[in-house]
Amino acid sequence: QNYLDNFWPDLKAAHELFDSILQARRERESESQENNGKEYPEHLPLEVLEAGIKSGRYIEGTLNVNKHRAQLEAFVRLQGFGSKETG
Repeated sequence: QNYLDNFWPDLKAAHELFDSILQARRERESESQENNGKEYPEHLPLEVLEAGIKSGRYIEGTLNVNKHRAQLEAFVRLQGFGSKETG
């Protein structure tokens, strides 16, 4: 802001762009605070997910997405299955 004010006081488009970016940043920070700092809101509360995993209703694993066909192909690798680690 200081740079624009001092060196480009008459460049209206730059000032408008700066104001637009500042407003978008404020809105994003506000949304982040509403979601407790998380970029995306949770779909289900953590307690519900943990109970669902324990009961067998839900499964826990790692989402793997095909980098070449990301919109079409993905799978979940279950924890403890198919890993190269031996316990």
